[in-house]
Amino acid sequence: MILNNTNSLTFVVMRKKNKKTSSSKYYNGYIDFSNKKDPIIVCDKINHTIKLKSPIINYLHNDFVEFEILTRKRKGFYLANIIGLIKRDKKEYVGIIQINKNFAFALLDDRKVHTDFFIPSTNINNAENGDKVLVKILDWKKQDLSPIGNIEKVLGKPGDHETEMDSILTQNNVNISFPNEVLDFTKNISDSISTEEIKKRRDFRDTLTFTIDPTDAKDFDDALSFKKIDKETFEIGIHIADVSHYVTPGSLLDKEAYNRATSIYLVDRVIPMLPEKLSNKVCSLRPNEEKLTFSVSVKIDSKGNIIEHWFGRSIINSNYRFSYQEAQEIIERKQNIISEKNSLTGKQYKVDDQVVDAVLIMDKIAKEVRKKRELKGSINFNKKEVYFKLDENKNPTGVLLKESKDANKLIEEFMLIANKKVAELFTEIKKQKYIYRVHDLPDNEKLQSLKHIVKSFGYTLDLTSSKGISKSLNQLLNNIRGKEEQNLIESLALRSMSKAEYSTNNIGHYGLAFVNYTHFTSPIRRYPDVLVHRLLQDILDKKYGRIDKNLQKKAVHCSEQENIAVKAERESIKFMQIKYMQNKIGETFNGIISGVSDWGIYVELEESKCEGMVYVKDIKDDKYYYNSEEASIIGKKNKNKYQLGDPIAVEVKKADLVKKHLDFIII
Repeated sequence: MILNNTNSLTFVVMRKKNKKTSSSKYYNGYIDFSNKKDPIIVCDKINHTIKLKSPIINYLHNDFVEFEILTRKRKGFYLANIIGLIKRDKKEYVGIIQINKNFAFALLDDRKVHTDFFIPSTNINNAENGDKVLVKILDWKKQDLSPIGNIEKVLGKPGDHETEMDSILTQNNVNISFPNEVLDFTKNISDSISTEEIKKRRDFRDTLTFTIDPTDAKDFDDALSFKKIDKETFEIGIHIADVSHYVTPGSLLDKEAYNRATSIYLVDRVIPMLPEKLSNKVCSLRPNEEKLTFSVSVKIDSKGNIIEHWFGRSIINSNYRFSYQEAQEIIERKQNIISEKNSLTGKQYKVDDQVVDAVLIMDKIAKEVRKKRELKGSINFNKKEVYFKLDENKNPTGVLLKESKDANKLIEEFMLIANKKVAELFTEIKKQKYIYRVHDLPDNEKLQSLKHIVKSFGYTLDLTSSKGISKSLNQLLNNIRGKEEQNLIESLALRSMSKAEYSTNNIGHYGLAFVNYTHFTSPIRRYPDVLVHRLLQDILDKKYGRIDKNLQKKAVHCSEQENIAVKAERESIKFMQIKYMQNKIGETFNGIISGVSDWGIYVELEESKCEGMVYVKDIKDDKYYYNSEEASIIGKKNKNKYQLGDPIAVEVKKADLVKKHLDFIII
């Protein structure tokens, strides 16, 4: 039987002895309701699909369960039976309440949840019919079709901008505000730097230093310094905000930063990992202010060969704060004038010639380093990111596409150098555990699927060896650049990759083709980087093992929080895309078929990258059936085919902010 502690929602599984047989094999895994009609169990010890013998009752998506394998693998899958629930994935969900006379139901936003929640009249708690609410699961008896819930909070009216953004954060368990005790603790942190502290550090204040960041950035994690040694040799400092100086182990601030583990960047707001005083002021490497940093300084030649390097705590005073657009203008025009168009101030201005010299030399070195990475098998994706122009009421007035240019790549390469050098030191000094950023080999089945899809576009993919795969992928990414299908194929290629994660087990980083890699360069917004700073300082102090305890557990937690952040960010983009399309009903757009299923085709619009669906029932010229092998739907009579990657013209039929759905019809 299952003993249920409804307060903690942790469950103990007990089996009757007469149910267990000598042939039974028991495992733990997560239920996956991505396909509601045919849910499966995901278990890291079993590489094949695990289907369930009987319908699932009393379980929700991502619940952790114990199960037994009933049959050997057949037709590519195992058949299993759930023994019992170990732990619920979530305690609380977001949904819309429908109130009846004596009770209510909450219809949940999460499409992977296959049931609604029953709400007794005593648990409605001032919610009104149709409100978006936060509901907590209280109990789910075996005989009940739905769990019993309690309304914890009324979020607002569905479709309202603030309600929907709060819902995204709430359903992902994101803490929007900091506890008062953490804010009080932060107030006492001094923003002045003592003479004693400066004496402990390497002084870069007189060296040319600047930051390059997005236009709207407020938290400046990293800065670069430049010093010419001779015609072909340069000293470049990669200076990172010394967050670990202010966030000390075990403090209130440290515990809060660990719980959050990452900043979250929604379309219209940032939920920072650290309070504003630190993230935007004390730790942020703002221009013309003395700042404490942790640095990797490299002596490097014009071909990108590192001659020597140095690690340590430092102090800087950044001379310039550039946007990517300003730095890009220097690279492209090779002049010291920043135009009114690209200037952060909106006015034309001049920079010193030595700045132009520094940027151009660093750009040249970055390109050499990048070329070497590619030759070793590093995969360079160039997928365009979506962002929005917002008015004063946070309504989207335009969709823009961010493209990584030379200025972005300059910063990226020097950050990669710092991260790689720190990780190499970790591997060399084997006296304690370390945290790495790792990336496993890609999924072979997904790669085979990608190979089949790109073949229909006239491209090839070599899957004969891991090195051959990366080389072939880079060739593919170069071949599709600027083509209609670029975004689609890059998205599919990214999905075929494993997820990068944090771990104490260094398996290397496949995507970057690095044997050793970690995250050192963004401690204002990533907690693993704070841990890496502490580990590096332990090496420099020759004090080992101070934070060995639970380091892998911390790595797993940070990976999980990162996944939550990515999910929330994507949901905010999806919401804003639908909001942007609301006043475009009846308008026509060109797009590309980005997905195919038995109920319809997904279409990504060419200009805005908004994705919506054309339902099969809305295609009136024939009855269509789904062909999974060709990723297409085909007309029974006219044999007309709509296939993944096909260009298509559509009309906007509906933009539903509540259901987060965009509907198209084919022109």
